Amino acid sequence: MIRSLLLATTLLCAPAALAEPVAITGGKVVTNTSQGIIEKATVVIDNGRVISVGTAAPPAGARVIDAKGKWVTPGLFAAFSRVGLSEIDSEDSAEDTSAPSSKFQASLHAADAFNPDDTAIAVTRIEGVTHAAIVGAPGKGLFAGFGAIVDLSGGLNSLQAREAFMLARLGESGASAAGGSRAASLLWLQTAFDDARAYPKGFSDDGEGDILSRKDAIALKPVIDGKIPLMIEVHQAGDILQVIALQKREPKIRFIILGAAEGWRVADQIAASKIPVIVNPLTNLPDRFEILAATLENAGRLSRAGVTVAIADPGEATHNTRLIQQLAGNAVANGMEWGQAFAAITSVPAGMHGRPDLGVLSPNATADVVIWDGDPLELMSSPDAVFIAGVETPMVSRQTKLRDRYLNLNEPLPQAYER
Repeated sequence: MIRSLLLATTLLCAPAALAEPVAITGGKVVTNTSQGIIEKATVVIDNGRVISVGTAAPPAGARVIDAKGKWVTPGLFAAFSRVGLSEIDSEDSAEDTSAPSSKFQASLHAADAFNPDDTAIAVTRIEGVTHAAIVGAPGKGLFAGFGAIVDLSGGLNSLQAREAFMLARLGESGASAAGGSRAASLLWLQTAFDDARAYPKGFSDDGEGDILSRKDAIALKPVIDGKIPLMIEVHQAGDILQVIALQKREPKIRFIILGAAEGWRVADQIAASKIPVIVNPLTNLPDRFEILAATLENAGRLSRAGVTVAIADPGEATHNTRLIQQLAGNAVANGMEWGQAFAAITSVPAGMHGRPDLGVLSPNATADVVIWDGDPLELMSSPDAVFIAGVETPMVSRQTKLRDRYLNLNEPLPQAYER
């Protein structure tokens, strides 16, 4: 019995090196590289890596998958997500996205709350998403703590990077958390930077600085040293300009802007700053003052201005990360070029989060590969197969099992339904 358990554990945590060589042939291959899109191409993967992409014949001994008439792409990379942090949003015991009563902020780690068994993992994976950048939500301060990079294999070794970035907020919600005004939130954030830079100087005997605790000051230090990016959520054009000004005052910090609903108004300034942005192309209704100028054309206008654009929906980050390809498709419908929109959910967020080996199909890239039954940005298209690090993953989820269970109502129902 012990041997069986050990074997099961070994197989569960087995590296991609145990996967067989695979040649995916005849498909329309989106490389996200200078090779562009290759018709009737062959993608060879082995030992968790892409071996070759081109029109050569499959190597001897490889398992051949016929993808004729299908699209073959890199796995999708969610630039912003909370998948695996909340099983049921309305149930506190199953919800780990935020800690509003905690005294800690910057020192919190989303990785410590990530659950690879969350049912949303499989739901997201079978839609072609293979990796995600996950992070909690801010509690009572401006910081949400460290974001992590995870794969969506559902395995216990899913965590890829524990401290990939840090999230903070400004704008309307930041103003509210810092005392009631944008001026207060900007001063709060700058003082937090000063605390981290000065630590341990200026800290009291009980470990408190002007703003941060000792733990949070230590956590923020790699951010102000430029080792870990700082993602700041802002939407209003004026708030975006404040982040750009903050970058000039803090040249070591690597900023990422999350939201940017009014980014199109200051697209040239964002492009000049070289700060990448993560936008939701469907943000359009002015449901609050900071997004009065929101437009469906935002992603396209930013992209044409030369801004590095990734696509995600922070508002639906726990259970609907799977919809990022639909967001990208809507961006195309509203002026964004197809290749840039697809890159915005693959290679751009992968590079943004320090994983240039993901989101591309090129020799030595990590073999995250998806075979689609049509254009991945078309609403009716869906994946036929998903590989993560060269391993083909199950195309089942709790929802597909429930669908199959009740597909034929003439079959006997479970006992609980026979009463």
